[in-house]
Amino acid sequence: MAGLLSRERIIAPAGYNRWRVPLASVAIHLCIGSVYAWSIYNPSLTRLFGGVTSAADDWSLSEVVWVFTVAIVFLGLAAAFAGKWLEQVGPRKVGVVSAICWGGGYIVGGIGIATHQLWLLYFGYGVIGGCGLGLAYVSPVSTLIRWFPDRRGMAAGMAIMGFGGGAMIGTPMKEYFIRLFYRAPDFLGAIGDVELFTQAGRRFAEVAGVLQEVVVAGAAEVRDMTMPGPEGVYLVNSGSSGVAETFFVIGLIYLVVMLLAAFSYRLPTEDWTPEGWQEPDADKRHALISGNDVDIDQALKTPQFYQLWIVLCLNVTAGIGVLGVARTMITEIFGTTLPGTVDTAFAATYVVMISAFNMVGRFIWASASDYIGRRNTYWIFFVLGIALYLSVPYTAAQVSVNQSVVWLVYFYGATMIIFTMYGGGFATIPAYLADIFGTRYVGGIHGRLLTAWSTAGVLGPLAITSLRQNSVNNAITDLMTRIDPAAFRAQFGAPVDQLQLLVEQNSVTIARLMEIVPPGTVDPTSGLYNSTMVLMAALLAIALVSNALMRPVDAKHHIVD
Repeated sequence: MAGLLSRERIIAPAGYNRWRVPLASVAIHLCIGSVYAWSIYNPSLTRLFGGVTSAADDWSLSEVVWVFTVAIVFLGLAAAFAGKWLEQVGPRKVGVVSAICWGGGYIVGGIGIATHQLWLLYFGYGVIGGCGLGLAYVSPVSTLIRWFPDRRGMAAGMAIMGFGGGAMIGTPMKEYFIRLFYRAPDFLGAIGDVELFTQAGRRFAEVAGVLQEVVVAGAAEVRDMTMPGPEGVYLVNSGSSGVAETFFVIGLIYLVVMLLAAFSYRLPTEDWTPEGWQEPDADKRHALISGNDVDIDQALKTPQFYQLWIVLCLNVTAGIGVLGVARTMITEIFGTTLPGTVDTAFAATYVVMISAFNMVGRFIWASASDYIGRRNTYWIFFVLGIALYLSVPYTAAQVSVNQSVVWLVYFYGATMIIFTMYGGGFATIPAYLADIFGTRYVGGIHGRLLTAWSTAGVLGPLAITSLRQNSVNNAITDLMTRIDPAAFRAQFGAPVDQLQLLVEQNSVTIARLMEIVPPGTVDPTSGLYNSTMVLMAALLAIALVSNALMRPVDAKHHIVD
């Protein structure tokens, strides 16, 4: 088996068609790129017990988003260590190990969901699966850059464009299996027909002479149900979210596909070049394209490495937090103002379209960078990105007072452009590295640089979940100043002084409060992400400065043969 996976077994014979190589890369990246569709799992994971809405013992949104964060952190860490290993053993062995980790991590995570052990979900999907992500991510990059030295940007785009498109395939697949395995909780009746009791912030109803915990689903919760159902009272822990079974099935699918793709990898011989192509002379290269190579360890001693680290980290931070909550975000911003348009199907389609534009952006922007230069490409990313992120709070403010689909169309278009640049940033960075440090050790250097992705995987979700929660708390506090205490008691079966406890137990939400506010009160839900968008624009401004200061590597770091 070891011999079958060795680097020597995958050297391509003379006359091998290099265009066969990208197929394996795209297949693997389509599998691991489904991590970008993580937000599809959020609703199901936050109501494992409640079924139709969150119960007191259900995981919070911030808890499940951090599973995605852990996966991205271990992606970067695994990639950093795998870079050198990849250069030694070749992409086939790395690809096989990545398949076992990603598929196996899914299965372990499914066990964690089935047993409601959050730490096991973190360990399986986050740690084991994250390592699989990192190993699978780096394996095609150096391979395709070696096969396409004449089109480095295009090669990098092909190597990882599948990662951007993974959610495009993963989203409908996940939605299908969740719906297939979903079983609605027991419906006890309309809200007015069931006598409710409140104890320690939890809601209860008498069922067969015994008080049992229930959840109350109003109009807002009904819109986000996995399968359509009536408003009313539902028995906690009497159904199935379908997400654990989905993890098991998808894990097996990814394992098989990635193994088949890994065995399709081929490498060129050391002295191979495309027919008719020669390395351009120094006077014909762009200013930042080097004809010299830099060793991995030497690259870490240059300011250019850390400038590119900042560029990648902040560009990713600005997008990855949004990716982790995309489905939830668009529902919250537009679900209450345009309920007839933005439903669960629309939100799922939104995640698919993010994936599509992410994938297309990787190939188009990386290919374009071959002609306009890597630094100029990032100039466009940051200047345009700042403008688009700053426009989102304005859009949210407008839609809250003017329920026009025009604002939804603008938001949709703006975020799609943002995600082409998010994906383009990933795809362009390997070519940028090859320009600055040469192609010999670009795989290893790229792996080390992906620690920026790990950092961004923490910063992005941390920023968006903490700022969102702060906005939620402020919104609830503001709404309470407008609500009659008697109406509050009638709605929740408890006095106002128990507000904090009721919020902690998921009994009080913005949606439930909006049912008893005075007429004309503006729903604050659409503005929950405003502060996040301003922060993302500020991060891109810092990245813009780092990119502007990029200069060629000092000759003292070059390898002398």
